[in-house]
Amino acid sequence: MTELHHPLNDFIEYPPEEMRRRAEANLIELRRRHSIRKFSDKPVAREIIEQCILAAASAPSGANHQPWHFVAISSPDVKAAIRCEAEALEQSFYQGRAGEEWLDALKPLGTNANKAYLERAPWLIAVFSQKRGGVDEGDNKTNYYVHESVGIATGFLIQALHHAGLGTLTHTPKPMSFLSKICGRDNDVDRPYMLIVAGYPDQDATVPDHALKKKSLEQVASFL
Repeated sequence: MTELHHPLNDFIEYPPEEMRRRAEANLIELRRRHSIRKFSDKPVAREIIEQCILAAASAPSGANHQPWHFVAISSPDVKAAIRCEAEALEQSFYQGRAGEEWLDALKPLGTNANKAYLERAPWLIAVFSQKRGGVDEGDNKTNYYVHESVGIATGFLIQALHHAGLGTLTHTPKPMSFLSKICGRDNDVDRPYMLIVAGYPDQDATVPDHALKKKSLEQVASFL
């Protein structure tokens, strides 16, 4: 049976000059995106987070199975529990588990085991990947290109949060299995992928000089 297809009727073709303007404007906006580690406790409406998650969920995925789940956390108790577990892991990380080369790479960023932002920021968004599922409710099919698909969706989420006017930070404690337990997810079904911290930057938030060093177009791209 041939699957139903619909006409592509929402694509907008812009004049070349408008395309260049939009591409440049997007680059300028994204260059203002920085990973921050000092957040204000100023509240952010749930509706904003919902729209950003919907933007993330619009990402392309293998066979359109959409192998992701987002847990948006504003509960002070849940955030405190996440911080407690994450900092316990970070202590061992900075005390040698990471190895000298990794720790040397982090020194210019000034990071340490203190993750106060996990409680102070108004929202944490735990991203989970799913090895099985499907596009319809109750499906239990193999999901394809899971890591790639969830990675793209996470990028969409970070961009959406930034576009909405929020600061973000990616946090990936290892192992992250504690997130499944705290968030009430079955670790055999939903694997923790990343934790996104979202909110307003604190007044004394800074950006390390090291983080401002971006590779040139010649370094990151080739045109054949």
